[in-house]
Amino acid sequence: MTATRARARLGVLVPFTNTNLEPDLAMMAPAGLTLHAARLGGYDAEAIPDAAQMAGLGLSELDEPLRLIAGVRPDIVIYGCTSATLTHGPAFDQALAARIEKTTGAATVTAAGAVVAALRRLGATRIAFASPYVPAITAAAIAFLSDCGVETVARAEVSATLDNEGQGAMTPDEVARLALTADLATAQALVLSCTDMRAAEVAARLEGETGLPVVTSNTALLAEALARVGVPDPIRGFGRLLELPR
Repeated sequence: MTATRARARLGVLVPFTNTNLEPDLAMMAPAGLTLHAARLGGYDAEAIPDAAQMAGLGLSELDEPLRLIAGVRPDIVIYGCTSATLTHGPAFDQALAARIEKTTGAATVTAAGAVVAALRRLGATRIAFASPYVPAITAAAIAFLSDCGVETVARAEVSATLDNEGQGAMTPDEVARLALTADLATAQALVLSCTDMRAAEVAARLEGETGLPVVTSNTALLAEALARVGVPDPIRGFGRLLELPR
C-alpha cells in the first residue's frame, strides 16, 4: 500500500450524471479513508439509461479518467457503475478490472464484481433483485449473476421508465417500497442494484423488516474495497455486510 497521510486512498470512477455514489461512500467510509473521484462519460445524459446506453458506458474510452485518477496514487480504484459491466458479462467485468489495475497500478473493484463477492461472503446463492433499471438491464443482471452461481428467485422493478436524473432522485423511502414488492419467500438475500440509487440508507431498515441480509451496489463496493486494502473496521448502520469481519 502506498505511504499516505491516510489509511488508504480510494479512487472512484463514477458516471458523470451519478449524484449518489460519492455521498454514500463519504457517509459510510471509516475514519482515515480518503476519496478521490474522476467522472466517466460515454453516454447521453438526456437519454434513458437502457441496455445500449449502459453497454456503451462499459465500452467507453477510459484513458483520460484513468490517467487522472492515477495522479492521486490510489491504493484501490472503484469502478462505480454496476450496469455498465452487468450488460457485458463476468468475463468483460474481470477484464475491465484487470485493465484498470494495469493502467493505474492500483487494485481494482467493480460494482458488479463487488456484489458477487458480497453474496459469497454472506453465503447467499438465491436472491431477490431490485433496481431502477429498464427490464432489459435487469435481465442482463440476472444472467450475469447466474453465470456467477447466483439464482434470482424474485425481481422488483420500477413501474415507470426513469432517466438518469430520475434514478438518482428516488428517495430512500421509494427505494425501500420498491424492494418490498419482491417476493422474498425463498430468497437468502436482497440485492439493490445501482450505484446511483439511495439504497445504502435503507439497507439496515430493510434487514430489520425482512430478516434477510441486504446488499446494495455501494455497500458491496465499500466492503470489498476495505477488504482489499486491509481496513477491518466494522461499519454500523448500513446492513450486516459492512459489519462482517474482513
